[in-house]
Amino acid sequence: MADADGTIVELADLLRHPEDLDKISFLKSEFTRKKAAVDGQLKIGLKEQLEVTQAGMGSISDGQRTVNQIKEEMMKIDKLCAEAQNMIRDFPNINVVSQVHRNFTQVEAMKEHIESFDSRLKDLEQLLREDDQDMENQPNLLKIHHGLTQLRDIRDEAMDQIKKASDASLENHLQDYFTRLDDVVEWFDDHVGTACMNLIPLVQADNKGMVVRLALVIEEEEKSDKKVKALQDAQREHRDLASRFKSMTTGPKHLRGYKEKFLKAIEFYAQPQFENAEAKFLEDPDKLASIMKWFFNDLYVVKMGMVDLMPKKWKIFKTYTDIYHTMIHDWLIKHVDDPNLSPPHMLSIIDWSEKYYGKMAKLGWDRADLKPHVLDEREGELVGEYRQLIVKSVDEWMDRMFVADKKSFIDRKPDSLDNNEQGYFRTKTLGDMWRMLKEQTSVAGDSGRADVAEGVFEAMFRALRSRQNLWQKMVDDESIKYKSPTADQEGMQIFQDWLVAIANDQIACIDDNEDAGQLGYLTRFQRDLEPLVTPKYMSHAAAELDLLRDGFVDLGTHCITTFVSLIFKVDFRSTIADFFTAKWYNELAMKRIATTFDDYVSDYAKVLHHSLLDILIEELADELLVHYLSSVRNKGAKFRRSDPFNDKIADDVRAAFEFFQSVNTKPELASIVSVDFALIKKKWEVVRRMAGLLEADKLGVVAVYEDFKREYWDLQMGWVESVLRCRDDYERGMLSGVKAKAGDVYVERGPETIMSKVK
Repeated sequence: MADADGTIVELADLLRHPEDLDKISFLKSEFTRKKAAVDGQLKIGLKEQLEVTQAGMGSISDGQRTVNQIKEEMMKIDKLCAEAQNMIRDFPNINVVSQVHRNFTQVEAMKEHIESFDSRLKDLEQLLREDDQDMENQPNLLKIHHGLTQLRDIRDEAMDQIKKASDASLENHLQDYFTRLDDVVEWFDDHVGTACMNLIPLVQADNKGMVVRLALVIEEEEKSDKKVKALQDAQREHRDLASRFKSMTTGPKHLRGYKEKFLKAIEFYAQPQFENAEAKFLEDPDKLASIMKWFFNDLYVVKMGMVDLMPKKWKIFKTYTDIYHTMIHDWLIKHVDDPNLSPPHMLSIIDWSEKYYGKMAKLGWDRADLKPHVLDEREGELVGEYRQLIVKSVDEWMDRMFVADKKSFIDRKPDSLDNNEQGYFRTKTLGDMWRMLKEQTSVAGDSGRADVAEGVFEAMFRALRSRQNLWQKMVDDESIKYKSPTADQEGMQIFQDWLVAIANDQIACIDDNEDAGQLGYLTRFQRDLEPLVTPKYMSHAAAELDLLRDGFVDLGTHCITTFVSLIFKVDFRSTIADFFTAKWYNELAMKRIATTFDDYVSDYAKVLHHSLLDILIEELADELLVHYLSSVRNKGAKFRRSDPFNDKIADDVRAAFEFFQSVNTKPELASIVSVDFALIKKKWEVVRRMAGLLEADKLGVVAVYEDFKREYWDLQMGWVESVLRCRDDYERGMLSGVKAKAGDVYVERGPETIMSKVK
């Protein structure tokens, strides 16, 4: 049903328009051709499958016939055996006599073996003592092995016979008698183990005799274990048949596992070298290639010096290669799965995997011969993990630094800020943050992969934007604590210092002075980024960098704006409240404000970046203007025709202008301040227009408002109403006329003016 639906959808896509109906004949022939091709492939596949099935059935039939033939031959042999017994006269008596003779011979041989057992064991102990003095050669190894094999067989045969006799006391006696043999066997096993553990050094020392002797011992034991295994299988599966063949019960009775111990010794020899390599790798991941030289040297020694000394059936070079390959696979996977693995270590492993296969190719091994893949074919996944490790490191660093900044910021510690070479306040972690980003950029670049670098830069962009947002939120949250009329003002100066430091940090990120060879952190970051990414990503990165640059500007400006707002909320709370009230006429409030401004500018001129100092003064001018205009809402604000309010407003404006005009001419500020006083003066023209609303006669208010509105499109009606209500001759008709004119006047919207801030 799903296929049919898919076909209908495909036809619908092909026949969307009426003119597509002309294609039907072409489409029909095309689909017919494709169907014929598919049918042909299906027929060929069906034929091949049928041939394979028939061949398999034929093989099964042949196998069945062979099994039946073997069964018939076995039945003939059994029949001939039975008939042969009947053909010989007195066969039962002969058989009994034969068994008695055989048993007597075995008892006599066992008696001789038991009597000579102790002396033979002493001889072997002497040979072992001699080899203890020459462990590198062990000249008696084969003789000891041959003697121990015989004694082991004697012990096994004796214990087997005594078990059949069901005499526990004799069995315990024999076990005590053979106890020394176990000690000698353990002694011999230590010699063999030592030789196995030093096999590669023996080959390197050209000690071929020792290697061959060891190989002969292991090979002989391997044959013995195969016989024991075959006997055990036969006894388990054909118990009745095995009991009829006495030869099957002679010889070794237990698996000794020398071949398995030999293979295990290969691992034991390599394990300490892996542990030593691990310590060096964790210390310096860049040297992984040189650290692992021993690995390939060992395999080279096996290939060139050991192959001819070992039985061919062992395929000793492949055996060593398989064991070593499995160990290096497990060693690498253990590290790449370690959640604490650092990015440099991960990158070193990823890069080394290809070098590994190159080295193995020189030793004669194809990639397909080495199973499993040394990194489980997880390179793509590991590259992603490598990228994620860097991202995780970036996030953790950024989080730790911001936690430290937040604690210092909230605690208001006096020594929590630094001064740079120009004397500007700076936070202590900004330089560390950009150094960390540069280091992680270098780590990402070391991968040689643009996708890794691009993923890391995305995380860095995200972290930097988040840091900007967190700083702004924290500044807002902390500033609220001081804006309440009943708030404790302790620590406010340090808070203002922090605002200056944070603002300076933002300028440091974007302050480029190429003539002086000085670049901001963001530009240096961009130059580090560009060679590591693709051109396509660079267009995206440019947009991200622009957003960050704007964010730094916005955060710096926001800090200065918050700084200024605190001055008005804390320093001028009572002063602003008296504007346009009866008390206002007799006070020099604007001069006091100007003096306070002068103190702040003088105090912070040397610790605030010069570009921000201009912004600070402009913000002071704007905020003062907004508060001045908004003071018409003060409790008790009233303009009487008989009062000289026009003169008082003019005095306030002159006092403010004196300060803003003087900052450019002060000797200590002249070189660092370039305030546009003309712009400030132009903004303050709205005071004259407010005065016009106050002094105009009742009939002229509408015209004054119309001119005001045409010049300032964002003039708020609520503020105009507050101004008019402050007049002592206010009448509702005045406000009605203004509102009516507001409905008639059309003004084109433009950039926001100062009046957008006056509500």
